[in-house]
Amino acid sequence: MFISFITVTYNAASTLERTLLSVESQTCGADIEHLIIDGASTDGTLSIVQAYKQRHPERTITIVSEPDHGLYDAMNKGLHLAQGDYVCFLNAGDKLHDSHTVEQIIDLVQTDGTKGVYAVIYGDTDIVDNDGKFLHKRHLAPPGQLTWRSFSNGMLVCHQSFYARRELCPDYNTSYRFSADVDWCIRVMKAGYERGLNNYYTDTVLTDYLDEGMTTRNHRASLIERFKIMSNHYGFLLTTLKHFTFLFR
Repeated sequence: MFISFITVTYNAASTLERTLLSVESQTCGADIEHLIIDGASTDGTLSIVQAYKQRHPERTITIVSEPDHGLYDAMNKGLHLAQGDYVCFLNAGDKLHDSHTVEQIIDLVQTDGTKGVYAVIYGDTDIVDNDGKFLHKRHLAPPGQLTWRSFSNGMLVCHQSFYARRELCPDYNTSYRFSADVDWCIRVMKAGYERGLNNYYTDTVLTDYLDEGMTTRNHRASLIERFKIMSNHYGFLLTTLKHFTFLFR
């Protein structure tokens, strides 16, 4: 099983190193492709990325640096280049939980007997601060049984702990500015459902997620987009009722 990690960057020199080190430290590096999609940074991000690639000529590391039309446009570029069986987006500042994360995913899936034919492989997420120190568990915990309907209860799986089978992946809808990842995850799971594929829960922490980001900084706009996305997939009435229950959790 081959996994493509996609890291989108723009002037991310202050947080990128820990992300690269977490991929670099994986014990099964031969099973990993890493694509860094940069938006023409000017702060030293590219120097960090080039040094990372030079340290590992034996690994599959691709660097693209050019202007883009925003985060989700850059993520689409990564999807179009990815060659792995599964893809996972790992933001600058976020990191794989430990050096055995990918090995654990591969071992768990392959020993399950179905040779990794799942729509989505997913797990838990820890929230960390700017120094990488644990703050708390993610507020929404992933369910043991995940379907495309599960996200009517909110984004139960962090995007960085969501490994999607590449052949099922659509482009991100770039008309959304802050929450296209929610829409994308639902569409991936719908595609898997239509193919008769299940989703696999690893029951372990996969990612340390930095407690900051575009969605956090634009919280209200993100919530409005999420309501629209959920209405498109689940209907306006159900989405409205669900949002009333969100007030009490």
